[in-house]
Formats: sequence, C-alpha cells, structure tokens
Amino acid sequence: MSRIASRIFSETPVSRRLFTALGLALLAAPAGLSPAAAQMSDLKIMAPAAPGGGWDQTARSMQQAIVAANLARSVQVTNVGGAGGTIGIAQLVNGAKGDGNQLMVMGYVMVGAILTNKAPVTLEQVTPIARLTEETEAIAVPANSPLKTVQELADAIKANPAKVTWAGGSAGGVDHIAAALFAKAAGADPAKINYIPFAGGGEALAAVLGGKVTAGISGYGEFDSQVKAGKLRILAVTAKTRVPGVDAPTLTEAGLPLSITNWRGVVAPPGITAEQRAALTGLVEKMAQSPAWQDILKQKGWDGALMTGPAFDAFLKEENVRTTDILKSVGLVKP
Repeated sequence: MSRIASRIFSETPVSRRLFTALGLALLAAPAGLSPAAAQMSDLKIMAPAAPGGGWDQTARSMQQAIVAANLARSVQVTNVGGAGGTIGIAQLVNGAKGDGNQLMVMGYVMVGAILTNKAPVTLEQVTPIARLTEETEAIAVPANSPLKTVQELADAIKANPAKVTWAGGSAGGVDHIAAALFAKAAGADPAKINYIPFAGGGEALAAVLGGKVTAGISGYGEFDSQVKAGKLRILAVTAKTRVPGVDAPTLTEAGLPLSITNWRGVVAPPGITAEQRAALTGLVEKMAQSPAWQDILKQKGWDGALMTGPAFDAFLKEENVRTTDILKSVGLVKP
C-alpha cells in the first residue's frame, strides 16, 4: 500500500470503508472488463428452438460477438425448443423472474406462435430489450425441381393448394404466414395450403434437399450455403426490393403483390430492475455496434435493424396487432 493510500485508510472510519469497498470492487472485476460488463460475466442466452435454426444461429452469433467485444467473460447458450418458442418463453417468464443476467432470442415467429398456440404466456409479460436483425424470406426448391419460376409455383398452388407441400418453421410463424399469403396472392384459398412445420431450420432444410416437399420457405440465410453448393435454387425473395447477390426476383416483380420480412430480437425476464434493463440494453447496443457483429451480419446475410427502448416496446405492440389481423385473414387464428 502506498503512503498516500495508507494515510487515507487511517484517516477516518468512513475513509477506510470507502477504500475497502473500492479495493474489493477492483479485485472482483475481471481483467479487461468495465464494471457494467463485469456484471454480465455469467450472461445466459436462451434460444427457444432446436439447434440449427435462425434463433439458435442468432443466440450463438451473439455469444461470439459479445465475447469478441470483451463485453462479458462468460456467455452460455441453451436451447429450449418446441411450439414456436412458446415453451421457451413460458420457461423464461415462470422460471427466470428477476434474473438480470438472462436474455432470450425471439422474433416475428414467436408473435404468431403465441396466437396460434393460444399460449398462456405472452410477450406482454417479458421485458423488451432490442430488435437486432431483419431478414428477407426466400422460397427455395431442390436444384432438380421441375419448377423453374415462382410463377409456375403460383400456378400449381392455384390449381391445387393441397398438392403443393411446404416446409418451414413452426406453425403460425413468419414462414407459415408467408406461405399462406403467397397462396392468397396466387388466387388460392390460404386455409387449404399443405404446410409442414418443423421445430428447427435444419430439419426443414433436410426435407427440401431430400425432395420430400415441393418447396421450402425460410430466411434466406438458412438456404444460402446450399444455394452456393448448387443443391438448391431460389425462386423468389419476399423483400420489397431485390437482395444484392441473390439471383432471384421479388414476389412483386413476379406479379404477386406481397412483401414480408422476418425480424429477430431479444427480451429479458419479467421483474428485473430498471438498472438491470439498462445494463442489458447497453450491452446489446455495444454488441450491435461491434466489428464482430458487423462481420456476422455480412456472413449470415442479415440486415442490422437495431431498435431499443420505448421504440421497441411500441414496435412489439404494433406487430402483435398486425400479426393477429394477418392470421385471422388467412384462417390460422379464429376471430
């Protein structure tokens, strides 16, 4: 201890207590981490789906970026799959209340799944933290599929919607909604589509590659590697404009007035303090601005769409209203 420190320590009981508290805080903080980041040294991120899908990829990409940016010492990812994420959100709400070191990846899929599954737990019960990404949906077929254009797929579904089989994510999610809206735009009854939901993106991809379905619909990032390998073809994307580097038209270009994108974000358990929410929000904002995260966005083909605070709170409420209306209009939720 230096002479100055010794003098301060011996001056008064108050000084001694302050000096001791400061020393303990410095010793407790992991090297290289700020005090705020040190509180996140044991951060947990739940992916409420099976390994291989978009939520799992998002959770593990966050883990990678947070560690690379030195925002936390330890980041653990767990998978709780089933029912479009509704099992995961139930576990978050009922088992992690007040845990300021817990995040759960979620997104548009969960908004719809909560409605179609009539889940007892809703997004109103969690603590919104941030929207992170936005991704166009893509319609893919095996490389040897007889369908060469998205218009041919539209004609087939108009002629017999039940004969065209779709592989995608959980029932009521963005994939399911996009397939139903595609049928409606093609002039078919969306309530009659033959949609096969899968809990994980890996399973849906295997079904498409194996020719077990007519087409697959998912975020473009989940098809990208197989497209580059020459095993899949993209018939169309659901974005409003063409996606750079993707040799496929938009649905609007093909004469089908439809655009829809998937978004993903993170929420925290209920019952956390304002300080805990601010710390989690700050960590996610720093992660989203980090070079590691920017590299991941490019690799995955995701579009950064960071939104936090009151804006994200309002966005979630608006998406719930919009999705309820869409699901009712295509017969996936009863009025």
